[in-house]
Amino acid sequence: MDVLYKYIPENSVPMCFELIKANHVHLKIVNERITRHGDYRRDTDGSHVITVNFSQNKYRFLITLIHEIAHLVAFEKYGRQIKPHGDEWKMTFQRLMVPFIRPEIFPNNLLPLIARHFRNPKASSDTDTTLALALKQFDPINDKNYVFEIPYGSTFRIHNGKIFKKVALRTKRIECLEIATGKVYLFNPNAEVELLS
Repeated sequence: MDVLYKYIPENSVPMCFELIKANHVHLKIVNERITRHGDYRRDTDGSHVITVNFSQNKYRFLITLIHEIAHLVAFEKYGRQIKPHGDEWKMTFQRLMVPFIRPEIFPNNLLPLIARHFRNPKASSDTDTTLALALKQFDPINDKNYVFEIPYGSTFRIHNGKIFKKVALRTKRIECLEIATGKVYLFNPNAEVELLS
């Protein structure tokens, strides 16, 4: 339990520890992955393994941890045939998260945004632009920008070194042109990129 104090808000530790213990979770904290904050899998021996990216943002870590425990609990209760982010998971995630949405755990400026998000939780908190921006203020300072923040026509680099130009807005995604190939890609507005001058 003591290890959890390093990663999540202090007042959330006892409840998280009980969830981990009750669901026989083997929690692994891993180096940051670009494509996800965490994941859940059931090993061949039947054990439940949850990995969460190392993060200095205790609030994001907590939301991710509960997100992944919700996968485990939903699969155990409703069966493996359910959609990973379907109604059963949403109800489970809401139920597990509600006890944490308190001023003793989250700062006052995050509470209404988290409460709103959990009326209908998404597959990733990153797709909720308002919540993603609010959570970002608790990240260590970095030189990244969100795609939606940079001007149209500007160029940016992504994590793998590829360079793109921001072109147009499509309904929920941003159309960007890869400079080297001329191919068009759609970006999540909250994708973090390095703006090039």
